[in-house]
Amino acid sequence: MRVVGRRKAVIFFLALGSCLVAIAVALNVGWILLNLQQIALLVFGVIFFAIIITGLVLNTIFLVREIRRNEQHDAFLNAVTHELKTPIASIRLYLETLQTREINEDKRREFYGVMLADSDRLLNTVEQVLQASRTREKNHLLNITEINLAELLRESIELVKTRYALSDGAISFPETGSAINVLGDANELQTVFTNLLDNAVKYSGEEIKILIALKNLNEKFVVVRIKDFGIGIPSAQLKRIFKRFYRVPSLQMQKKKGTGLGLFIVRSIVKKHGGRIFAESKGEGLGSTFIVQLPKVVNSK
Repeated sequence: MRVVGRRKAVIFFLALGSCLVAIAVALNVGWILLNLQQIALLVFGVIFFAIIITGLVLNTIFLVREIRRNEQHDAFLNAVTHELKTPIASIRLYLETLQTREINEDKRREFYGVMLADSDRLLNTVEQVLQASRTREKNHLLNITEINLAELLRESIELVKTRYALSDGAISFPETGSAINVLGDANELQTVFTNLLDNAVKYSGEEIKILIALKNLNEKFVVVRIKDFGIGIPSAQLKRIFKRFYRVPSLQMQKKKGTGLGLFIVRSIVKKHGGRIFAESKGEGLGSTFIVQLPKVVNSK
């Protein structure tokens, strides 16, 4: 209901702005026709008219942006509430079952596994919110070390495979010839690649197939490509997906729960490391590819 109300507010202010512009144009034209001989007043009138129109346009743009931002914040709060409430409710249900019923050892272990998975989901949501806050801190210090990027990618792959119980062939990462090293914070860069792999798994179809490629882009940069064959991204949304709280307004995308913070965190970390990230997709249903470029250690071989 709140979203509908805000959409009505957007329409109202757009209509109001349009009416004010039309009235201003009519008054200015009439005033000009009646005062052709008063050149000085005509010049001042044109200037004031331009100021009025500019103010109306800026006011309308500001209102629309504020309404959209509030809608995104509401969507974020709803998503975070769901991501927190669902695993907590699940853990409570299993604990109550364990407390009130006699359960055999196999079933008990199954319950423990589900609760641990829900705990991981809960911790991941909290960590995302905290990470998004840290990325906005200008004084946040990085623990810079020389990192073997291939090894870091393999660790990230194993984490995601364990988290989603994926088969060995679900994520393909061919061996690289020589070591490719970068300077950076290993924990933060692992956050980048686990987030991207999480998304690749989450937005894949029934059959999960992810391809990872690592190679030297040129003498200064290394590039990592993470490709999936899932639901894809509309071309008009490719640049917007890295904004904070933003989620693609697609039916398939909206079915997948999320906070809208993952790609914002990824872009912030990559940018902080002197790199860049962008996405490619041929459209909905055609998969997507995320390309991460990072400065490498020049003397590494």
